Amino acid sequence: MTFLWTVSELVEAMHGRPTGHMPEGITGISIDSRAISPGDAFFAIKGDRVDGHDYAGIAVANGASLLVVSEARIPALGRISAPMIVVTDVLEALEKLGRAARDRSRGRIIAVTGSVGKTTTKEMLRQVLSSCGTVHYSPASFNNHWGVPLTLARLSREADFGVFEIGMNHPGEIRPLVNMVRPHIAIITTIAAAHLGNFSGLEEIATAKAEIFEGIVKGGHALINRDNSQFEQLEQAAIAAEVTNIHSFGTHAKADFRLVDYLAEGDAAMFWVNVAGRTVEVLINAPGRHIAENAVAVLAAAALAGADVEKVAAAFADVTAGKGRGQRMRLMTPEGAFTLIDESYNANPASMQAAIALLASAEVGEGGRRIAVLGDMLEMGEYSPGVHADLALPLGETGIDDIWLAGAEMGYLRDALVSSKEVVYRDDADALTSHVLDNVRPGDVLMVKSSNGTGFGRIVQALVAKYPPSETA
Repeated sequence: MTFLWTVSELVEAMHGRPTGHMPEGITGISIDSRAISPGDAFFAIKGDRVDGHDYAGIAVANGASLLVVSEARIPALGRISAPMIVVTDVLEALEKLGRAARDRSRGRIIAVTGSVGKTTTKEMLRQVLSSCGTVHYSPASFNNHWGVPLTLARLSREADFGVFEIGMNHPGEIRPLVNMVRPHIAIITTIAAAHLGNFSGLEEIATAKAEIFEGIVKGGHALINRDNSQFEQLEQAAIAAEVTNIHSFGTHAKADFRLVDYLAEGDAAMFWVNVAGRTVEVLINAPGRHIAENAVAVLAAAALAGADVEKVAAAFADVTAGKGRGQRMRLMTPEGAFTLIDESYNANPASMQAAIALLASAEVGEGGRRIAVLGDMLEMGEYSPGVHADLALPLGETGIDDIWLAGAEMGYLRDALVSSKEVVYRDDADALTSHVLDNVRPGDVLMVKSSNGTGFGRIVQALVAKYPPSETA
């Protein structure tokens, strides 16, 4: 059997104390007692709301081969007799294991951050690099203080590539994470007004994102969006961090990896990228110019990582938008089909405008409408009234027919909309759901977009439950 870690490696890396009859090794790591696979080690992390030690018994019942627990919590574990590695602090032990995994890795490591597009970019990297080797990645947005070390600790010796998403809500959060990951290549997708309520403005957001450069290994690469207004600030930050290889991507004439042309074709898109002086043609089954711009960063990172650019370009044909991030579904009413674009996972001003542009370019069926179903952008702080009201301009200028809104902050957009468009407003997502279900009709293209915490995902769930999908659009 091939182990992810032998027990001796675990004990050494975490400076732990083994107790009980130990297995030879483990095949996986989990911090969720419900998601244990036989042979996994369960790390009993104490979070903000729950303490993993309270679920240690469930983890054992579900097949955990050993537990990693805190010395201080041993008395509370009662009669659990499973083998354990006892440490002072479980999260710190996971961090130590993550660093050990990085030390032993011989793969090319890529880290991604940015205000918009982190997860989409990570997922594209995962899919296209798989054409050139084995790729380690997080299956979810594990981009915080526990998600990054967990993803690192799961990194096998054999992986050819490792792809890590690194997020932040406040200054100083990226630095410790990227110093664990130590990427060969670091990407900043873009700087935009996300989590704006926690910052003084875009410059401060850029400063926080630029912390990713501090962890790049010697001789590594920084990839920066040349189209972004904070490009020069980020470039100077990379220089200050002593990054020797700084590259740009985007549509800008001076971009090192340049999006030459873009053509949307229904539910797919073609685009052309200049890579080291030659033009590469790419087909992707995820329309939207913003998706193509992130794909340029992916192609650039793949090239810098030594992957076969031709194989990577061909692999984009299998890339589709993820759940909540632009996924398209064709849903059936008794009278005919309509298209649902699910953008319900997250929202900020930049991603809202990109989604509005995507909806405006969508092809409707006979008698159909383009309908924007929009909810609050969270964490905007004092800027919230302005950034919500500002959406009136792109909505008014595009070919969107109906605007259905919910949420306290979307009240500012409702008040700013002065047009002949059909505008519906409700207090929250649940109140808007019945209107959406009752008023959608064949031929429509319906886009649902909001911050995840507003519950707009329930609108998507209700639509799928009432109108069964015929296929992924």
